[in-house]
Amino acid sequence: MDLEAVAKGGSSLSFQKAEAGPQVLIMHTHGTESYARDGTEPYTETGVARTTDTSYNIIRVGDEIARIFEEMGLNVIHDRELYDYPSYNDAYDKARAGIEAHLAQYPTIQMVLDVHRDALVGTDGTVYKPVLQIDGVKTAQVMLLVGTDDAGASFPDWGEHLALAMQIQQQMNSLWPGLARPITLRTARFNQQLTKGSLLVEVGGHGNSLEEALAGARLFARSAAKVLLERVAQ
Repeated sequence: MDLEAVAKGGSSLSFQKAEAGPQVLIMHTHGTESYARDGTEPYTETGVARTTDTSYNIIRVGDEIARIFEEMGLNVIHDRELYDYPSYNDAYDKARAGIEAHLAQYPTIQMVLDVHRDALVGTDGTVYKPVLQIDGVKTAQVMLLVGTDDAGASFPDWGEHLALAMQIQQQMNSLWPGLARPITLRTARFNQQLTKGSLLVEVGGHGNSLEEALAGARLFARSAAKVLLERVAQ
């Protein structure tokens, strides 16, 4: 890909003012995804590195992102539904129906952030965690994932989503070098075709602690909010 051309093409994402209604939807296709258990985070597993306890799973990370977004002036809805429970295989179909319902109710929503955590396991079974120290705090790295039309499904403007991801990644690493992992492209759409600004966000991995993930989520949210607020109509 000609990434320079993608970046130059940019994204057409824009928002109405916060007073007009919700601008961003935060949701979780795999809401039961959780982090490493230790003495301070002794949640009950409902699967491998999964729990329905929203105080310890990825929903808690979404709460933190929503809090920072709102603190910085964005109007946010956080959908805390567990779309992957009890059936994991139907998660993306159920999540799509949920997203479409929110978009129908709130047409001011122009961006959907599907927040996950990664799973990094070596061939020998070693669990890895993407982490770095920022201002003395152990912080989970964050990865943006962009879907494409490579599998044949219609997604003509996926390059705009990639351009937006590149801008947010640049902002993250400008403010906190090393916070952002390389952007990942996939052949499927991951429901990103539903709006102009949808992205999948991987906050850490299942080897990270929840506290490391929350630290990464806060810095991601501050970085992303700075980019998104530039797109609010004056």
